[in-house]
Amino acid sequence: MNVEVANALGRIVELKDRSTAAHTWRVSMYAQAVAEAVGVPTQRVMSFMIGAVLHDLGKLDVPDEILAKPGSLEPDEYRRMQEHTIAGWERLRRLGVTDPLILDVVRSHHERIDGSGYPDGLTGEQIPKAARWFAVIDAFDAMTSLRPYRDEVGEEAAMHAILELQSKAGSWYEPEAVELFRRLLDEGRLDSILEHLNDRQGHDSLVGPLTPEVLELAREALLRSSPADEPPDRVDRLLSLARAEATGASSASSDGGA
Repeated sequence: MNVEVANALGRIVELKDRSTAAHTWRVSMYAQAVAEAVGVPTQRVMSFMIGAVLHDLGKLDVPDEILAKPGSLEPDEYRRMQEHTIAGWERLRRLGVTDPLILDVVRSHHERIDGSGYPDGLTGEQIPKAARWFAVIDAFDAMTSLRPYRDEVGEEAAMHAILELQSKAGSWYEPEAVELFRRLLDEGRLDSILEHLNDRQGHDSLVGPLTPEVLELAREALLRSSPADEPPDRVDRLLSLARAEATGASSASSDGGA
């Protein structure tokens, strides 16, 4: 898949679900670090990173009131949120993406070794290896990134996250991936990623280059990947929302976050 198209779609996902701040970009950098550490060929590293950028693509199809809900989700809302894995996978299939590494990461990154994950309830090695490894990356960043409901970040948060991952290694997470991630963290090779836009100022001012070229790439990809029954004006409304979010973030940044 074209990297520029993937990045354009990633920007739209981030602007639709701003509570995750720079999550997309951090997990893509973690993906690169992990893949290179185990000697993955360059082209596969790129595929793994694209999968990371697009892992939450299906959140474009989750209602805003669920994504933005400050408290716990109701059971039916949680089930709707879980559908983002299949929705993203289906969007990529409609775009003509055939790379199994990318598709596996998007569809299966919430599967768990013991079968308690979703969407397919896969167990052990039924879960594609790329998805098993990315699940560790995704969970680590979720536990160490600034969120509206949590301020704990940095070294202390990272150690808590590693202990949590280790406690569930073999039941939820791939043990080999957890141990490699721990080693990279201990060696300081993940420090710059951990800190990337992971503070309140960075969270509030996260704005990417929504140039006309980026917007056109995103628009074309969204139109091609949209479900057949999607209202024809939804893509334009989504892009208008993205422009408004970016403009608002830019204004807040220039005003000192006021």
